[in-house]
Amino acid sequence: MLISRRVMIASVATAAAAHALPAMAQKKYDTGASDKEIVFGHTGPYSGPASAYGTIGKAIQAYVAKVNDDGGVNGRKLKMITYDDGYSPPKMVEMVRRLVEQDEVLFLFNTLGTPTNTAIHKYVNAKKVPHLFVATGATKWGDPKNFPWTMGWQPNYQTEGKIYAQYILDNKPDAKIGILYQNDDYGKDYLHGFEEGLGEKGRKLIVSKLSYEVTDPTIDSQIVSLKGSGADTFFNITTPKFAAQAIRKSADIEWKPLHFLNNVSASVGSVLTPAGLDKSVGIITALYAKDPTDPQWANDKGYQDWLAWMNKYYPEGDKKDTFNVFGYNVAYTLVAALKQAGDNLTRENVMKQAASLKNLEVPMLLPGIKVSTSATDFYPIEQEQLAKFNGKVFELFGKVYGN
Repeated sequence: MLISRRVMIASVATAAAAHALPAMAQKKYDTGASDKEIVFGHTGPYSGPASAYGTIGKAIQAYVAKVNDDGGVNGRKLKMITYDDGYSPPKMVEMVRRLVEQDEVLFLFNTLGTPTNTAIHKYVNAKKVPHLFVATGATKWGDPKNFPWTMGWQPNYQTEGKIYAQYILDNKPDAKIGILYQNDDYGKDYLHGFEEGLGEKGRKLIVSKLSYEVTDPTIDSQIVSLKGSGADTFFNITTPKFAAQAIRKSADIEWKPLHFLNNVSASVGSVLTPAGLDKSVGIITALYAKDPTDPQWANDKGYQDWLAWMNKYYPEGDKKDTFNVFGYNVAYTLVAALKQAGDNLTRENVMKQAASLKNLEVPMLLPGIKVSTSATDFYPIEQEQLAKFNGKVFELFGKVYGN
């Protein structure tokens, strides 16, 4: 039996097409994703009382530019849509609704602040939009059972508070502790962890516990009251603006307690320098990332790559500011998750890959600290090390705490 050449060509073409179908079928997209790009949303405090954190969003944009120059992620360019929420919960609600319902982003990334993210927490989970690597260490972001679409990134505040408490119990068991905290979920989360770490007996060491509102112009009166309480140990649970004020006012009234400053404000560039480096000597914090002001990293490849990136993609950024390290590290983590997602860019798979990171080494994290997640573990980073400011840099000391 003879088969015409035309029939043979048609048969071969049909077979080839059939063979290609499985490969084509592997590409799955939800809104915000295509063969050419991945669109994601972000909001940050580019203005308002927490504007020192605004540089994080700018750093993420700079990292996106680098990734796109390098060819994108699996051949797709990243498109970041970012809005200013002013660290205002109602404003973040407005901006996030715009990102999800009008801009139709594939996912939300690194939205900043505990009170602000709390305002959108239920909404994004109801919408089943990945709410990835939020820029807040509140414990609530690690609850995959009840909020499977929201994931934290940095060490959680309660764990950090317990680290400071343990240090005090071990090294200053007769301390008289004064606490200043922001009167919202962020401040209360740190406070809860700290008090839990002290235990029932240790909590008796607290002689004064004062709060402030994020809308307050100053916390000077609280610092004066803390000194008046006789406190010789100070847990400073504040965002950058108020952290700098607390350091300056303590120096002005010659109050020199053993000073613990929460990690989220431990930036030499945006907090300690404005407050006065000489006034900041002796401050203790907990670190999980490399401090760009620390000369021990001068020959470290991770630092050198970060510095080269800053020089090329964010030259106007402050190279002393740890928030620019934060933006770089969290963006690196996101790209790793997207690479794992491959051509299956559904919201469900993006969330699945974010929860499937295994011992990811991120260039500007401290040696030995890695990112790991699972379907039941939404805390990517769970280790920190104490560090003391010597007038120039934070010097690491002691053991690494955490899992």
